[in-house]
Amino acid sequence: MDHYYDMGNGNQNKGTTAQHDVIMRGRRTLEISGVKQVESFDNEEFLLETVMGFLVIRGENLQMKNLDVDKGVVSIKGRISALSYIDDQHGEKAKGFFSKLFK
Repeated sequence: MDHYYDMGNGNQNKGTTAQHDVIMRGRRTLEISGVKQVESFDNEEFLLETVMGFLVIRGENLQMKNLDVDKGVVSIKGRISALSYIDDQHGEKAKGFFSKLFK
């Protein structure tokens, strides 16, 4: 987990929530909109902050295919095995996940 990209807030208007969509094609490609920043990634896991919470993508041979900072869109290719959100409502679970992630 050696990369970090700040997606900025240029794509959000005041008073509105940005659109968040996750489109998967054949477990090989993902297109994600509403990304605020890419916290970290490597070839097995991506951690993205989206407008709807943190999203963890796990798989094999994962690569960032496209990054559009202005629109908040990230495309990932590789063999995708899991997608999961970390909700603020489950603070203890998230705290446990982050402590394992950054050991």
